Amino acid sequence: MLTTKRFDYVPFDRVHLHPSVANHRPLNEAKVAHYAEDILRNGLLEPIVVWERNPGEFFLVGGFHRHNAIRRIRAQNPGYFDRVDVRVVHGELDEIQALNLKLNADRLDARITDYFDAVIFMANANWDVQRIARFLDKSAAWIEDILRYAPGMDSRVRRMLEAGEISWAKAKEVCKAVLAAPAGQERAALDAALARLRTPAEKAPRLLTYRAAAKRLKARKEPFRVTGEDLAALLQVLRGKTAAPETVERVRAAFPGLLDS
Repeated sequence: MLTTKRFDYVPFDRVHLHPSVANHRPLNEAKVAHYAEDILRNGLLEPIVVWERNPGEFFLVGGFHRHNAIRRIRAQNPGYFDRVDVRVVHGELDEIQALNLKLNADRLDARITDYFDAVIFMANANWDVQRIARFLDKSAAWIEDILRYAPGMDSRVRRMLEAGEISWAKAKEVCKAVLAAPAGQERAALDAALARLRTPAEKAPRLLTYRAAAKRLKARKEPFRVTGEDLAALLQVLRGKTAAPETVERVRAAFPGLLDS
């Protein structure tokens, strides 16, 4: 079972890299430089996370940019940060790998695609949906969607999702279109769905703007004789770009000329 054993202050050189636990994004050198400057000025304010596989044997789990920043500081300033603050965790290798993936995903700039590998890894390690959801602090439905759509997601869709060009809802629509296609027509369904995404939707003109309504109402000399339902219909038309046909007709009948001036 994955647990935090303790917080400790250990020699920096005793924190090693494990071949099965890695940073899942390329190191951002600008981020490393920023951390190096901040840590040198203010100290290591957030402990790095290490796995104590055996007593006194530590492997890095979380904080790869901070770890590299301290390595850079030490290269330029011998004797600095001989010891570092760490959060020591204990667990089986699959739990440590899952924690590593979670820590990589749980950043302020994280995207849903950052969770794909973590969720799929845990599922492949025979974690059930509820356990994954609890571990990642997500809903079971959110996990189930990833397990359903992420493994077979086309690389183009994933790149668009990673770049923020489409939403998760749009990505799922594409995946659903592919899954619903007749056998042998999946590629055509994918291409058609991607084409729809790339074609900007035409914006429906607003039926009546507040400014136009105010101008036309001020210009009218004769009073309207309307009911509360008529006013409610007018508010619905003013509120959005679309309204039910019967609502539009009620406004036309109750407020002659207001929509068509």
